[in-house]
Amino acid sequence: MPLKNSEKEKPPQAFEIELKKLFEKTFGSEPETMDPLSGDGSARRLFRLRSASRTAIGAYGPDKLENKAFIEFSKHFKKEGMPVPEIFAFEAGTGFYLEEDLGDTTLFQFMQRERSGPELPQQVVEAYKKTLNWLPKFQTLAGKTLDYSYCYPRGSFDRQSIMWDLSYFKYYFLRLAKIPFNEQKLEDDFNSLASFLLEADSAFFLYRDFQSRNVMLRQGEPWFIDYQGGRKGALQYDLASVLYDAKADIRPRARTEFIKYYLEAAGIEGKTDKAVFMRYFHAFAFIRIMQAMGAYGLRGFYEGKTQFLQSVPYAVRNIEWLLENAEMPLKLPELMQVFRRVCSSSRLRQFGKPSLGLTARVTSFAYRNGVPSDEKGHGGGFVFDCRALPNPGRLEQYAPLTGKDEAVIKFLEGETAVSGFLANVYGLLDASVENYLSRNFTDLMVSFGCTGGRHRSVYCAEALARHLREKYKATVQLAHRELEAIKNQ
Repeated sequence: MPLKNSEKEKPPQAFEIELKKLFEKTFGSEPETMDPLSGDGSARRLFRLRSASRTAIGAYGPDKLENKAFIEFSKHFKKEGMPVPEIFAFEAGTGFYLEEDLGDTTLFQFMQRERSGPELPQQVVEAYKKTLNWLPKFQTLAGKTLDYSYCYPRGSFDRQSIMWDLSYFKYYFLRLAKIPFNEQKLEDDFNSLASFLLEADSAFFLYRDFQSRNVMLRQGEPWFIDYQGGRKGALQYDLASVLYDAKADIRPRARTEFIKYYLEAAGIEGKTDKAVFMRYFHAFAFIRIMQAMGAYGLRGFYEGKTQFLQSVPYAVRNIEWLLENAEMPLKLPELMQVFRRVCSSSRLRQFGKPSLGLTARVTSFAYRNGVPSDEKGHGGGFVFDCRALPNPGRLEQYAPLTGKDEAVIKFLEGETAVSGFLANVYGLLDASVENYLSRNFTDLMVSFGCTGGRHRSVYCAEALARHLREKYKATVQLAHRELEAIKNQ
């Protein structure tokens, strides 16, 4: 069926002509400049128009229902005292509108500018907390009196919405990334996940795209945009959106701090029980990541906009963390297997060549109690047998000590067999670490075993941890299994 004239793609100059007319009609003077702004992946066109006395953002949205949702939500939120752009003019028939200019600095850009390492500097932490202060106000106060009949495309984050997002992930990401899966088993897990998510209280406003690129900072204070996809839903979704925002790369310690802040300081406490909130939180984190990965696949794999694929390695690392740490009260075997396949893909980790850094999990253990398991499911790494090394545990003066005690350290440092063994270990590990870093693999497990797990294995694990920290600046998670077991007795 041919498109009507009004539905055809407008030539670039048509946007400029129509927006200039609307600007002059609204403010009584022609704009002196009109500059295009970078898009957000949607079909909207954005421009900054300036006259001698004022500035405004001009927009064209081809979807009339989406435009109506944005305009009506903006009016409502503004009336409720929320920091959103004022709507100066809107022509429903043509899809053109003018809104308040909130500047150029998003929360994401501010974070990139201020950040010099993996952790967030205090000024960025404070900006996030200011942002989180407003989230409950959208969800509960302003959301309580919102007219949800304007929601588009759905009035709530219901089963249909959830299944759309999961299918989006399956067809635009898994298929195009060539990740294998059993379709029926995956659909069964999708239905189980949807049923679980729908158990959560959904009597709130769900912003839908609450993330760092949709928060503008003006004079240090947050202002909010792109809420036109909002609908009724659960509290957990929006918090998961901002904390698992891929390229924002918020690390686990900061996420924990922000969750605590949201539940206590930001004013949501009393509206939900913390234990109940956390019961569903990680499931919402998973579906938000899947929705985002579907978008990366659509824009990147299907439409060829490769910049969208640069977010994939960060999303993979977020999935990797969730696989190890998420509290999930339901079994989703096929979906979890799919996630493990995503995490094991070297190709997916290398889009855009970000430097994600390496975490080495170094463990000492006693063979009599079994070899440590790989909870992350990579199936890689090394296990070194220290039982051929000289054993200080057989000497009376060292028996009650451990490989962390100075006397034992000096004894083992004086043994050429030990220094030769460690030199070989370093040679093997260095090659793997450098390969992992080049491929953006973020996890490596190394275990040292001996008879009792107290002396030789502990000493070697400590030595390797120092080596990796000093040479590669790697994050090391060091654990001495048998020592910890004794301590906990």
